[in-house]
Amino acid sequence: MNSVHTDIQAGSATQPPDEYKIMVLLVDDQTMVGEAVRRALVGEANIDFHFCTRAEEALAVAEKTHPTVILQDLVMPGVDGMTLVRQYRASAVVANVPIIVLSSKDDPTVKRDAFAGGANDYMVKLPDVIELVARIRYHSRSYINLLQRDAAYRALRESQQQLQKTNFELQRLTNTDGLTGIANRRYFDDYLGAEWRRARRDGLHLSLLLIDVDFFKLYNDNYGHVAGDAVLRRVAQMLDESLQRPADLSARFGGEEFAMILPRTPLEGAQALGQKLCQLVEANQIPHERSSVSSWLTVSIGAASMVPTPEQELSELIEMADRRLYRAKQQGRNRAVWQDG
Repeated sequence: MNSVHTDIQAGSATQPPDEYKIMVLLVDDQTMVGEAVRRALVGEANIDFHFCTRAEEALAVAEKTHPTVILQDLVMPGVDGMTLVRQYRASAVVANVPIIVLSSKDDPTVKRDAFAGGANDYMVKLPDVIELVARIRYHSRSYINLLQRDAAYRALRESQQQLQKTNFELQRLTNTDGLTGIANRRYFDDYLGAEWRRARRDGLHLSLLLIDVDFFKLYNDNYGHVAGDAVLRRVAQMLDESLQRPADLSARFGGEEFAMILPRTPLEGAQALGQKLCQLVEANQIPHERSSVSSWLTVSIGAASMVPTPEQELSELIEMADRRLYRAKQQGRNRAVWQDG
């Protein structure tokens, strides 16, 4: 017997409900009733029938067969029908399957208790064949529609999550330098502008380091461009791993130049980090035979800090750091400079 529940959850909920197999599970201890229902349904298209006579097996059978509707006898030996209804409703597999209670009498009190207990419908057995088939199709169609909506919702959620993931990845690629893997110049400009406005609004320090790889052209000429690219990636990694706070940002400024944005950091903090970075890069002992400063690769750094005022422009901070980077080169490289004089 086919399991409509399994098929739909697997993502095949693309057919109209009428084209799905309806699975009827009858739980009744009377073989005569089972045979009567079987005969009533045998000529009906797209309806499969399963019969369970033992109340203690009903839940397991229901979870195995995945019915689209359960016909539940109200009075059974061992376990009464309403207890079974509650068991169905507590099952994660069949909790939402429509239940038609079958009773031998049309008693308003019994009917009220059945609906209160979780039944969807109530019929006096044995019902008219036309009415039985109509109710089976109605409740099964409603249940299948529910499964289809759930499947469609899950597909929509998965699609939304995938789109969000793709957008995040696109955003990351848009903001990332392709060679070094850290922020690119475009993101640097946007981020620095945002932090400048925040620092000016809140009266906070904003520091900037401009970092240049010493004699990089000579390194490229001596070791080749592939090695030069590898060195830039290595330096970028060292810079990025030196950041201590989530708000700090390392970026490729252009060519062999890098930058670090340090929000809420006074000049003393920027100076200390700049000196640390100079020591760190040289301590990695990347050979640089053509350097006149050291046997190893080194960097020069200009550090600047401001508490922006409304009259000041962001370009002043960048120009200040650039002047000090130039002084670092003039003074012999492999150092951090944080003053103009």
